[in-house]
Amino acid sequence: MKITSLVENTSVSGLPAEHGLSLHIKLEDGRQILFDTGQRSLFAENAGRLGIRLADIWAAVISHGHYDHGGGLRRFLELNGKAKVYINSHAFEPHYSLKAGGLKYIGLDTDLKECNRIVFCEKSFRIGGDILLFSDARGGLMMPEGNKTLFGPSEEENDDFRHEQSMLVQEGSRIVLFAGCAHSGILNIIEKSIQLTGLSPTHVFAGMHLAKSTLLPDSQRKFIETLAGRLLEYRGCRYFTMHCTGLPQYEMLKNKMGNAISYMGCGDTVEL
Repeated sequence: MKITSLVENTSVSGLPAEHGLSLHIKLEDGRQILFDTGQRSLFAENAGRLGIRLADIWAAVISHGHYDHGGGLRRFLELNGKAKVYINSHAFEPHYSLKAGGLKYIGLDTDLKECNRIVFCEKSFRIGGDILLFSDARGGLMMPEGNKTLFGPSEEENDDFRHEQSMLVQEGSRIVLFAGCAHSGILNIIEKSIQLTGLSPTHVFAGMHLAKSTLLPDSQRKFIETLAGRLLEYRGCRYFTMHCTGLPQYEMLKNKMGNAISYMGCGDTVEL
């Protein structure tokens, strides 16, 4: 399996970057998956720069209903005329972020929900025998503090992230978990994947939504150090983080986790 970052907040490769996420995944059998599409069209431009043909994508997965993960969906549908797009059934509901000037809409283009290539997924959905999409990762394990500024589908209620889904790919002895922002809490998502399959992931690719924490610095450091310790309890698991984790927060994780965690910027590639 080969994973390439097409969109991420940072870049050391020389590729343009933006606040968002898009990963290209190539499986050993040749199938290609696009996991998220960033804000608009940068994922496609960077794919071209890297020699990746989006027309060859076999399936696309949108992790949740925020523009920085699914804003490029329209462009993908223009460039690829065959792939199904798998998205949670709640993803096109309204979503908002609390800014200094009030609530800002951060949802998807709702007209796209009528596209006949969209496949709406519920709590658990399989694409073939080796790819599992799942949502409803409930639990109180170290929920991201930054969720407090996010609302939807009502402007009066905090988002409960029923629209968020993660992807688990089993390839040989590798059990690889992909999560966009892990708004539901990365530990809750890992535990849900184990509950569904009975297998612990060997690799995790995920933003962890730590950058928008509302905790004071000392409390945030304690939260992150505790999270790092909990992640290390999954023996032998290798983590690749990105996007909403935040670079200072990643460094805190790295100090505790060492070689068990790496940061994946725009243009970076990991081969498993």
